Amino acid sequence: MTTSVSIIGAGLGGLTLARILHLHGIPATVYEAEESAGVRTQGGQLDLHEEDGQLALEMAGLTEEYRSVIHRGGGARRVVDGQGRVVVDRPDDGSLARPETLRGDIRRILLDALPPGTVRWGRKLVSATPVGDGRHRVSFADGSSAVSDVLVGADGVWSKVRALLSDERPVYSGMSYIDTCLHDVDTAHPHVAGLVGNGALYALVPGKGFLAHREPGDVVHTYVVLHRPAEWFDAIDFTDAPAARARVAAEFDGWAPELLALITDGESAPVLRSIHELPDDHRWDRVPGVTLLGDAAHATVPGGDGANLAMLDGAELGTAIAAHPDDIERALADYESRMFPRSHKAAAAAHDTIDFIFGADAPAGVISLFAGDEGASA
Repeated sequence: MTTSVSIIGAGLGGLTLARILHLHGIPATVYEAEESAGVRTQGGQLDLHEEDGQLALEMAGLTEEYRSVIHRGGGARRVVDGQGRVVVDRPDDGSLARPETLRGDIRRILLDALPPGTVRWGRKLVSATPVGDGRHRVSFADGSSAVSDVLVGADGVWSKVRALLSDERPVYSGMSYIDTCLHDVDTAHPHVAGLVGNGALYALVPGKGFLAHREPGDVVHTYVVLHRPAEWFDAIDFTDAPAARARVAAEFDGWAPELLALITDGESAPVLRSIHELPDDHRWDRVPGVTLLGDAAHATVPGGDGANLAMLDGAELGTAIAAHPDDIERALADYESRMFPRSHKAAAAAHDTIDFIFGADAPAGVISLFAGDEGASA
């Protein structure tokens, strides 16, 4: 029997699943709301871990391609105080355990490894409806539709597929990121370039701070992190870039000019990324013919595992389907039995990480971690 798989969402998890299925000769179609692969940048750098993200790429046969796009030297870590004074300065040790790589480069590798036509661009999911025997009809905003033997929601925090399995809705976590970028930093922003260095910069106090990364292409990409109520951000008009920058920068009054420049001097408008999460132990009863992966299944606060877990979800789901192509329910049950406890553990750890980095003792946590104190973890 030939089983067709419909994957909603062309993120890293959905594409990893499609690649694994392709290697096993199982047809899959990925439906993506965006109009093309290049319609927007895909975010900043990721450190793929050996035990999950890198393992998923190894299972997908793409380790060599991955290593060709690693940002060598990008693993340096620097902690500064609010006046820009360096507290910890740790160079990149050359380890490939968790190297930095642009998310867009990883996505490109996965896209290039799929047969032409696997991804159907411009397909924004409107509804997914059971039609019997574990099959589902997926309908899109452009008026098209398709019927799937297996439906996988890889469509992120606000997944529409999730409603087939769970009544849970993501809730605001209490923290948000404001995403900014500086370009041509060595020439146009030399003081910022000097402060950030070659890797990541941390400037933190309890409940707020800067996480900045030096990226390939002479870019510094910054996440300004604020623990504030959703209403606080609602009062800022992010379509008015100068006003939004000024309001966010005011939260860091008195900090070093080089740090404030990460907010005020960006060439593009700041982007608000409100962090929403599902319960740490989110799970569901088995529903024939459908499952979830990545943030659709287990959205949580940023703990460094999100993309890694999504990719491992995709790799393990694809492997399970390939092992039981004539017993899809067994395949999906096997996958979920591994995914549920793993994601629960990771979500709990992510909350510990956020408290470790931004809690009442900040920045003591990251200082101890990057200074190499015994027992530090994040």
